[in-house]
Amino acid sequence: MELIFLVVAFFAVFLGNIAAFGISSILLPVAVNLFQFRTGLVLTSIFHIFGNFGRIGFFRGEYNRRLLLLFGVPNILFTYIGAYLVGIVQGFFLRFGLGIILVVYSSLGLVNKELRFNPSDLNCVIGGSIYGFFSGFVGSGGPLRGAILTSFGLTGGVYVATNGGISLFTDITRISVYLWRGYLLQEYYWYIPVLLLIALTGGYFSKVAVKRVSNEFFRKIIHLAVLLAGLDLLLNAIKYLV
Repeated sequence: MELIFLVVAFFAVFLGNIAAFGISSILLPVAVNLFQFRTGLVLTSIFHIFGNFGRIGFFRGEYNRRLLLLFGVPNILFTYIGAYLVGIVQGFFLRFGLGIILVVYSSLGLVNKELRFNPSDLNCVIGGSIYGFFSGFVGSGGPLRGAILTSFGLTGGVYVATNGGISLFTDITRISVYLWRGYLLQEYYWYIPVLLLIALTGGYFSKVAVKRVSNEFFRKIIHLAVLLAGLDLLLNAIKYLV
């Protein structure tokens, strides 16, 4: 079980760094099937924050501060609310909700459809709230964050830095709640340094591979893998009911 999780974590950061998305979307469905939902959610969130460090470091100073406030402040609040509810809501609803999000997200990606939003302050605040809630509650919401930020015309380093900064705030908020609520037992603490090492190793190899293979090829692979993982979560949730 440990080996499967760690191998998938490596490929998640390897593919995710090349395609610029998908680390949590790939690893989380596997993690919540190998461990209890809460344990898988915490470990994936910790791994995701390690992957964010690179984006923050390489593009520091290029943030859009206005969007960081409009999107980031309600995002932090609702991430806290969603993360807190993980300890209250039954695992079936968590798996089912995650499965729905992943299936819709990957299906749109496979047919080259993108979410589009009107770049208004109100949509930014509402989007940050919805993204934060789902990120804390089921550990996934990156596609919504990316769609909203893209609608504001952010490009290059500004997009990468602002996206990574908001994602980092989200990770810090939800991980703090997860640990405070005791979702990660001490027997799983040894995964933390190992996941850091895997994130650094996968990041290095992705930097080498990105020069040889097109991003579009990796994006399609990730969307397909996420679709299959989402369908598996939905089927398991339905079996639980039956």
